[in-house]
Amino acid sequence: MPEALGLVQVLGGLATGIFADAMGGLLGVSPGGALVPALALMPGLGQHDAQAISLAAQLLPTSLAGFVRYRVAGHGASRRTVTWMSLGFLAGAFIGAKGASHLADAALRWMFVAYLLVLATLVLWRSTAKESGVAQAGEPHAAAAALVAVGIVAGASSGLLGIGGGLAITASMTVALHWSQLRSQAVSLAVNALPLALPAVLVYASVANGLPWLLLGCVVLGLWVGTAAGAQLATRLDERVLRKYFVVLVLGMALLMAWRASSAA
Repeated sequence: MPEALGLVQVLGGLATGIFADAMGGLLGVSPGGALVPALALMPGLGQHDAQAISLAAQLLPTSLAGFVRYRVAGHGASRRTVTWMSLGFLAGAFIGAKGASHLADAALRWMFVAYLLVLATLVLWRSTAKESGVAQAGEPHAAAAALVAVGIVAGASSGLLGIGGGLAITASMTVALHWSQLRSQAVSLAVNALPLALPAVLVYASVANGLPWLLLGCVVLGLWVGTAAGAQLATRLDERVLRKYFVVLVLGMALLMAWRASSAA
């Protein structure tokens, strides 16, 4: 980790945080999908560094304001759903972070690209499937085992790739559990408001030389600013439009990371 940061990096951290959580609030995902590629482009930060900063920044409940916006609009998340998913997330985050500590930066970058492409494919497949056309009046019932499984997948992706797990939650719930896009996004924001990435952050911290606290603080400040604005916009958009935005964001981040991985080769 670099010990000193320039003004460009500080301002870049603030701008990255605002953009990442605006996208998180809009699409109901954790901001890591945008944070990691942006941070990885900063001079002096490697892939492990970017992922550690991303996870540490997301320990604070920066997505809470976004979740409140969804709940007011009628798209909440029950305590049962959040609890079961969180239990799976905790286990997955530790396992994923342990795996990341044994991988090189280049391998992590390409795994990040592959992961995003798989998610985009799943969401595209879901968007082309026949829609019921009936809005979900309340939260659908899901088996505890299914919620734990989604949590494990999300947690593992969070620990391994530093992205927070929100992308996996939203994609898994819409594709595998057939929940609506808005309700899935609300659940994602609720889960990510909890400090569930702490096991992963501790693993990263144990093998790192420390975190750049000034940059981390700027990123966190940006996250607080961006999330509410994104969520407010999301609740005014059609679900099919949101799904398209979701795919565009995922593909854009995948291309950015692929470019970073290629240039570093």
